[in-house]
Amino acid sequence: MKKVFHIMDWGIFGLRSYNYILLLFHILMDNEYSPRLLVNVIWLLAALIIPPLFWFPQLRKNKEWFILLELLLGGSYYIKSFMQADHLGSVDYLIPSLTIGYLLTRKTAWTLPALFVLPFISMLFGKVTWDLALGSSSDNFLFSFIGIWVSFIAKAYHEKNKLAKEIDEQNKLLTQYAAEIERMTLLEERSRMSREMHDTLGHSFISLIMSLDAAIALLDKNPNLAKEKLIGIRGLTEQNLDDMRDIVHKMGEEEIISLVNHAERLVSNFQEYTGTVIHLTLKGTERILPFDVRQSIIRVIQESFTNALKHGKATEMALDLHFSPPNLRVSIRNNGKPLGKFEYGFGLSTMKKRIEMLGGTFSFSALADTGAEVRCEIPLKGDNSYVQN
Repeated sequence: MKKVFHIMDWGIFGLRSYNYILLLFHILMDNEYSPRLLVNVIWLLAALIIPPLFWFPQLRKNKEWFILLELLLGGSYYIKSFMQADHLGSVDYLIPSLTIGYLLTRKTAWTLPALFVLPFISMLFGKVTWDLALGSSSDNFLFSFIGIWVSFIAKAYHEKNKLAKEIDEQNKLLTQYAAEIERMTLLEERSRMSREMHDTLGHSFISLIMSLDAAIALLDKNPNLAKEKLIGIRGLTEQNLDDMRDIVHKMGEEEIISLVNHAERLVSNFQEYTGTVIHLTLKGTERILPFDVRQSIIRVIQESFTNALKHGKATEMALDLHFSPPNLRVSIRNNGKPLGKFEYGFGLSTMKKRIEMLGGTFSFSALADTGAEVRCEIPLKGDNSYVQN
């Protein structure tokens, strides 16, 4: 992006320099040497060299002093030359006007009326007609606005690329956030399983090994006692098998976790990693939901949060979960940028398909003032309910 700015700066600077060099070439070729010619050459050289001491592409950026000196040196030479003009177009100040418009700032906005007035000043000191002054003034004003337009396009392009860069960085942050959550979940699950195995089965297997060693030692000396030992070992093995089944059963029960708890954890993590304010509202009594229903709802919430932050630049969101006997209603609202025309892309289509596969309905709409809302309604079956503490 900086290269584009540099190219535009150098282009404007080159045009301006070419304009003054061309004027120097013309007065040197069309006039014989005289003190007046020397004054004009020095005047043009000053107009060419002195303003760039304050603004020069990639080196100096004092635009205010550049514009002031451009008007004082180049503008004064233009007035002097214009007083001697006999027809429109013989003298112009177009390229300097373009340069001033390109470098215009709020502090130098006064230069626009100054450019318009320059030709009329010549009327006070020379035989310049009203039509000639008005035509030249209009040309100067037009070229200054062309410079402003070029500067505006450059700034708009810069903002566009800056925004694209911010979105890219935010996408990377969200990707890292998702990867970190997944990694932490896996580590937590592995740690929990390790503790369960160690605490429940470790001691039992040590007892089995010691009992088997004792039975092996008694096989030759006391077969009857060895047989008793092996019968005891078989009972211990059955007990260990029951313990293993209990662990697996408990793990399966833990998979049927509360949707509300899952949503609260998701909201907490998203707020912590992105700084977004999220309001969670619960209504009704939570029901035990099948795994596929719960996972689909969680994925819709995750995708809605991510889209609101990535595309809408939302800073605040609201998640409503409403449990009623016949159905579950989910609403995710955000205060992101106002939506224009939108189409169902991959993300929205995937969310819609997830909910419709459960027999529910999905809708996405813009809010009245700003932001958007995702609404889902999923039918619930059975009378079992989950009561939260």
